[in-house]
Amino acid sequence: MKYLVVPLLFLILPETARAVNLPTLSLGIQDAASPQEVSTALQVLFVLTILSVAPAILLMTTSFTRIVIVLGFVRQAMGTQNMPPNQVIIGLALFLTFFIMSPSLNAINTRALQPYLEESITQKEALERTVETMRDFMFSQVREGELQLFIDLTGKEQPEDRDGISTTVLIPAYMLSELKLAFQMGFMIYVPFLVIDMIVASVLMSMGMMMLPPIIISLPFKLLLFVLVDGWNLVVGSLMKSFT
Repeated sequence: MKYLVVPLLFLILPETARAVNLPTLSLGIQDAASPQEVSTALQVLFVLTILSVAPAILLMTTSFTRIVIVLGFVRQAMGTQNMPPNQVIIGLALFLTFFIMSPSLNAINTRALQPYLEESITQKEALERTVETMRDFMFSQVREGELQLFIDLTGKEQPEDRDGISTTVLIPAYMLSELKLAFQMGFMIYVPFLVIDMIVASVLMSMGMMMLPPIIISLPFKLLLFVLVDGWNLVVGSLMKSFT
């Protein structure tokens, strides 16, 4: 019987393939019939380009960098390895970023996006208003020392006001300020957990249990301390207040 099944399949499958209409997908480049078609294609290309560099823009010009670094320090200080997982940390950092950036995002939507969709302003004006709003946020967080560093590196004259500082100078200065403040907050987070590790290590050495890794004993105490002081609320609250 099994020797008859295989020939029958070869006879049935072609008929089935002819009975089913399979869709096809073709890509190509054709001549545009009107300038509107060219404009639409360029807009699609522009949107795809923006989506490809969106993660870099998010890292460079928002509060994401400070938040994700501080949350990473919390996990390392507790010594919980991959708990919480990277997906949880990144997700929490993203939602906190949206929360902090909501005033700026609302301003961009009101001053740039909606007027552009209503065709009351041009695309260039919408982009300028968007950049202006993001510059206001970065200027509120950047430190004078880092900003002055990059101004000196350009070799140009000292600008008279904020309008004289280019965005290419502001963004790296803002990033450096975020890294500096994030590491300062990480140091303050590490201190209480480091004290617990030192106490546990001293107790184990005094008991002659030098072969037992102190992290195994100190981890439950660090978790208990973090829970008792409501650590997540303290960390997130401190992060939110650092942007005011």
